[in-house]
Amino acid sequence: MNLRPASNSSVRAAPEPARHRSAGSPDNPAGRGAEAALLHRLEWTVLRRLDGLLQGDYRTLWRGAGLDLADLREYQHGDDVRHIDWNITARLQVPHVRQFTEDRELSAWFLLDLSGSVDFGSAGQTKLGLSEGFVAALARLLTRHGNRVGAILYHPTAAAAHRRLVVIPPGLGRSQVLQLLARMRQRPDAAKGRAAPTQLADLLGRAEGMLRRRALLFVVSDFISEPGWAAPLGRLASRHEVLAVRLLDPLELALPDIGLLTVEDAETGEQLQVDTQDAGFRSRFEAMAAAHETALRDQLHAAGVDVLELATDDDLLASLLRYVALRRLRGRASSGHRMPAALRAPVAAATTAAA
Repeated sequence: MNLRPASNSSVRAAPEPARHRSAGSPDNPAGRGAEAALLHRLEWTVLRRLDGLLQGDYRTLWRGAGLDLADLREYQHGDDVRHIDWNITARLQVPHVRQFTEDRELSAWFLLDLSGSVDFGSAGQTKLGLSEGFVAALARLLTRHGNRVGAILYHPTAAAAHRRLVVIPPGLGRSQVLQLLARMRQRPDAAKGRAAPTQLADLLGRAEGMLRRRALLFVVSDFISEPGWAAPLGRLASRHEVLAVRLLDPLELALPDIGLLTVEDAETGEQLQVDTQDAGFRSRFEAMAAAHETALRDQLHAAGVDVLELATDDDLLASLLRYVALRRLRGRASSGHRMPAALRAPVAAATTAAA
């Protein structure tokens, strides 16, 4: 759970059972038993159903990377507002969108926050386990359609500087997905002394510096971090297709009435005992959590990214399907880019007529 009395304070119930990590290396298939079992289960429980419901239109989950301008046409209900050509729209006073020739070999990158606060969960699984499931499902979905997937892993507490940001080059096939999962489960040796705070800006800045070609980016994090990440996230969104995958746990939003509880800062190890029977304390906690939620969503909205929220007490397939439905209903206009007021009326009229 997350009391957030300071800018980067993730607090969890303590003690937490140690998370099992795979003993195998990325180059040792024998050490991938757990990863292979997870992927096999998701292929049957998530991917088969998702493929069937999408009916092959897996790009509904994202916009795709446009390379060459192919044509212009009038705006239609369901079009992405980012593709509106404002010069033509202003000249003709009718919204027009650009059509692109899409890159069939779309490269996707997973920017993975593996900080201490992610390794917490109260609903039968941790946020890290949820992140693993999401990465396995989406990476396999992409590789099955011939797309390359890579990752940047962020371990802020790693003792060795070169282990804090680990790049996995893009690759194809099931073996690449298994390698991603294996590397996610390898925890580097932690630095001695007080742990370094999470700086998501470091992860996003690394991606910004190395990704030159337009790509699909999944930023998977609980966004419990020191300030400064919103600006690089916005710059990435201006060049790439970015989906912010926000991980959360119910205990980060509200505390149950269970008496005295020892909580631990997941990133510094500091412990504190609180009385959850105190209604005033629970009320203050919920108020701080609500304020944090509002501020976080405002920052993500300002960065111009789509957001998928995944909770540890929710079903992964159900969450993905809700997101697909939302993208279809909202016409992929959730990034915060709005039309001028003078043009909203004709578009609304066209939408109503289409319905």
